[in-house]
Amino acid sequence: MLEDKNTQKTSLAELGEFGLINHITQYFKVQNSSTIKAVGDDAAVLDASDKQTLVTTDLLIEGVHFDLSYMPLKHLGYKAVMVNLSDVYAMNGVAEQITVSIAVSNRFPLEAIEELYSGIQLACESYNVDLVGGDTTSSTKGILISVTAIGKAEKEDVVYRDGAKETDLIVVSGDLGAAYLGLQVLEREKQVFKVDPNNQPDLDNYTYLIQRQLKPEARKDIPGLLKEMEIKPTSMIDISDGLSSELFHICTQSKVGCKIYEDKLPLDPQVISACEEFELDSTMVALSGGEDYELLFTVPIADFDKIKGNPHFSIIGHVTAENQGLNLVTRASQEIELKAQGWNALKNE
Repeated sequence: MLEDKNTQKTSLAELGEFGLINHITQYFKVQNSSTIKAVGDDAAVLDASDKQTLVTTDLLIEGVHFDLSYMPLKHLGYKAVMVNLSDVYAMNGVAEQITVSIAVSNRFPLEAIEELYSGIQLACESYNVDLVGGDTTSSTKGILISVTAIGKAEKEDVVYRDGAKETDLIVVSGDLGAAYLGLQVLEREKQVFKVDPNNQPDLDNYTYLIQRQLKPEARKDIPGLLKEMEIKPTSMIDISDGLSSELFHICTQSKVGCKIYEDKLPLDPQVISACEEFELDSTMVALSGGEDYELLFTVPIADFDKIKGNPHFSIIGHVTAENQGLNLVTRASQEIELKAQGWNALKNE
């Protein structure tokens, strides 16, 4: 995955830190008028005008967040940007700039870093975002990527996690669980490869699942779509750790409870078939899988007619009083308590 042993590769030591920075940033073009100075000085210069500035950072570490045995470096660069842009869109904002810092070991030649940054560049071009800075350093083992995204929003448009009110509708964009199942497919094929390196996997039936895992798309379209529909969510969060975990964040910070319905959870047909194949419960996958990067939000019940029937959204439940807790209503009409069982970065394996 990292290198073709039959071709000559360029050691990073040959370029040095500043030579590497100049090399990997030379093709990035400024796309936003708010970017006054991008890469090339002691600091970037941004014009925030009179809007609120949104800032978010995520750290991705090899062996913890990704596995290079099946994650192409170009996809990794793209995904590292998406993870951060998703947080800006979850605040109902517009992402405009990113910084990227990497630490790499000497096992990575220049060509590998070029591949990583080609994914970052593709993400910037696709989402109209400027690379304005970052840092590079050496690592004793593997690769580490830290991305900071900077966005903006009108003060009255910013949406927080703590605004959900009783009777609000709970809405989610897209579908759930595909990224988790894509990971299961890739991990299975990795184990098969260890036993039989000559085996050629047939992944045609898992295309959507693998794409959702390796090359997710942040929902840049949702803030604009909601504005067109004249809807301002009362709370919003992106689904990175799993639906149940994100519901806990909203309910805890809003001091409310919730009730969601099993038969309302949006599942792609590939998710359903893969769950049968892996003998997994599709509801648990939707609740706890994570890495969907869809948006979960609440809206006043008065907006029901605007939301219902829209192909981008599913109404999955409603907000209740805090003392009623967080509950899932099963297809058999039984209420069970929701548990936050999503990704926990600090959990011991």
